[in-house]
Amino acid sequence: MNRLLELEERVSALGAPKTLALAACEDANALKALMDVRRAGWVRTLLFGDAEKTRRIAQQEGIGLEGVELEHHPEPEAATAAAARAVASGRAQVLMKGKVATASLLRAVLDKGNGLSAGGLLSHLALFELPAYPKLLALTDAAMNIAPSLREKAAIVQNAVAFLRHLGYELPLVAALAAVETVSDKMPATLEAAALAMMNRRGQIPGCLLDGPLALDNAVSPESARHKGIESPVAGRADLLLFPSIESGNAVYKSLSLLAGGRVAAVILGAKCPIVLTSRADSEDAKRMSILLALA
Repeated sequence: MNRLLELEERVSALGAPKTLALAACEDANALKALMDVRRAGWVRTLLFGDAEKTRRIAQQEGIGLEGVELEHHPEPEAATAAAARAVASGRAQVLMKGKVATASLLRAVLDKGNGLSAGGLLSHLALFELPAYPKLLALTDAAMNIAPSLREKAAIVQNAVAFLRHLGYELPLVAALAAVETVSDKMPATLEAAALAMMNRRGQIPGCLLDGPLALDNAVSPESARHKGIESPVAGRADLLLFPSIESGNAVYKSLSLLAGGRVAAVILGAKCPIVLTSRADSEDAKRMSILLALA
């Protein structure tokens, strides 16, 4: 995939629209993005939240709710649990965060009684369309796991690779990032990146080509990789960047969004369905594209 607009083509080709459950739906921005996708015929919607507040917001914002199923749950936590159960039961296929705290949403997802937990690690995946890169570039993890261990990094990669393969990537190229491309016992990120690369070669992280440690420049720039003499099928051509910590991932995510003209879609992986968990600071386009990414 080279452009995020290809998500529209992919969702259109699915045939019958999937159903999305919006938790704590009294959120104007989430409603706008969701109804925009609904108008195109790409999604059916189930709304869970305070019905009176939601209808009032919809009227104020000019959002049509005709034909939309709205279940009244005045408390955000109860609305979120009901939305999670709707997905687990098959009434919906995608869960989206509305006006509820992220921690509350994740508790509902991980609560075994709601049926959405897959027993693994939840992780964040962002897919960027960038003016300076010839194809889409995926980032993980910029929003969920703070300081992942080696085992957690392997799980994060596996979440992302499974999702990218579902989108049509045959063999995603994964760069395990560090500050430098050489292994140093003084820099734990380089040791873990090298261990991940060996795990990939030995079949412990299947379905991708993973190399590391790679610095950001030689992960995405063929010229930089050549200049440093790096021979790797991943260097300069990465599809997916694995960050050593949430600080580095979050900084690059926001730099690409705010300074590099990046267009982004993002989801939470590792549950039984994709989860659309956007920030209040995200643009309407980012919210819309994130819904499409989850549907795809």
